Amino acid sequence: MKKMNQELYDFLIEHLDAITEDWLADREEKNGSIYSKDAGDWSEQMLREQNRLTNLTIASSLLEDQRGFEEKKKDWAKLVAESRVSSRTPIYEVLDALSKLRHSFWRFIKKFVDREGDRVLRSDIMNWGIAIHMAFDEIIVEFTKRYDELMRKRLFAQQSLIDELNAPIIKLNSLIGVLPIVGDIDTARVQAITDYVPNKCVELDVSHLFIDLSGVSVIDTMVANHIYQLMQVLDLLGIKSTVTGIRPEIAQTSVQLGLDFSRIRTYSSLQLAIKKNFQDFAMN
Repeated sequence: MKKMNQELYDFLIEHLDAITEDWLADREEKNGSIYSKDAGDWSEQMLREQNRLTNLTIASSLLEDQRGFEEKKKDWAKLVAESRVSSRTPIYEVLDALSKLRHSFWRFIKKFVDREGDRVLRSDIMNWGIAIHMAFDEIIVEFTKRYDELMRKRLFAQQSLIDELNAPIIKLNSLIGVLPIVGDIDTARVQAITDYVPNKCVELDVSHLFIDLSGVSVIDTMVANHIYQLMQVLDLLGIKSTVTGIRPEIAQTSVQLGLDFSRIRTYSSLQLAIKKNFQDFAMN
């Protein structure tokens, strides 16, 4: 059994490039996919190099050195996952490509069996089937884990950028920051702002934040309440807050809510607030 495994392994290693060519020949035209047969020379060369590593990894599952297979599996999954995330290739395309490679692999195993004839026992073929299919299943699982980790990191980075664009804190000097809120604002958006701003103020070492509402068209009662809560959180962090750009309708909403803004400095415009507070800071 061990001898036949070694012979099959040697046969597959000898035909690594041929297996790749067989797999590449099975490609179809897929608009925008790196797996498309018309994807270009660079994509084809990349696929050829990566597929050679795939073939080597799968073939190594036939050997007794399972540690070697595990190491190759992890190296392969890391390389391919990074490549597919970078090219924005969906998982289903990768799984489809691996399914086709599985067929290519078995075509070459059949060639080996045909060549060796009666030397290959039925038990050999059954054991190879178990080993090869398990190897494919394991690299698929390892790939999807790596792919998911990378996508989570990318989504987290994108969400951080969205949060920053949604609530940009502009530093006027080493201590003072301005938070201009522009456009429509609903409960979901103001909740995101409430979650993001305190941490960002601490990160930027802001001691006084001007929250400018002059670019906000409508504020309902829930939004007004969230803004009030944001000021309270900032106050607990030792960060002063000043609201600017409050228009009559916003003031009316706050009064209807019964929100107490008496301890919070408010100004009709950002310009007036900055002028007044810069004078105060200059005197201190």
